[in-house]
Amino acid sequence: MTRSEIPIDTLSLPVFHTFDARWMLLAAGDFGRNDYNFMTISWGSLGMIWDKPFAHVMVRGSRHTRQFIEKADSFTLSVFPEEHHRQLSYCGSHSGRDGDKAKASGFTPIASRRVSAPAFDEAELVIECRKTYYTDLEPGHFLDPKIQTFYPTGDYHRIFYGEVVAVSGTAEYSGTKAARRQPTV
Repeated sequence: MTRSEIPIDTLSLPVFHTFDARWMLLAAGDFGRNDYNFMTISWGSLGMIWDKPFAHVMVRGSRHTRQFIEKADSFTLSVFPEEHHRQLSYCGSHSGRDGDKAKASGFTPIASRRVSAPAFDEAELVIECRKTYYTDLEPGHFLDPKIQTFYPTGDYHRIFYGEVVAVSGTAEYSGTKAARRQPTV
């Protein structure tokens, strides 16, 4: 797919819909060394923290991708056209421990523009992130008891924060007109 660089401050993305219904492919590791893995995610966020644009993703300790994001300095988030939903479902329900997920899913890993983690040729949007911080979920901090129902075996997520350092995508993700509007006072 042909993607162009999108200035980070002009990215136009329906964040809630994308995470919840479209899903994203999280990739971590080093594409150049052929030492990476990827998984489908539907939990995460995009925003601003520490005066920088950021993404945060959650990875359970049991996931194969966890070892790659632990040792890597970067990760990517990729959004695909809706016709790839079945492939994303495969990537979220099968482990890279058990075989070549790229071959089985039909996704084509490629070099990212600014980070070592791979992007994917079929993606219509790629968000490249430099890892900056992580923290572990603490069940004692859950204020809503329903949250614990997501962790019946105690396999809590580690949250990884990444500064967004590059975005590339199709024209539908470039919100340059919206970015030029000045807020009214």
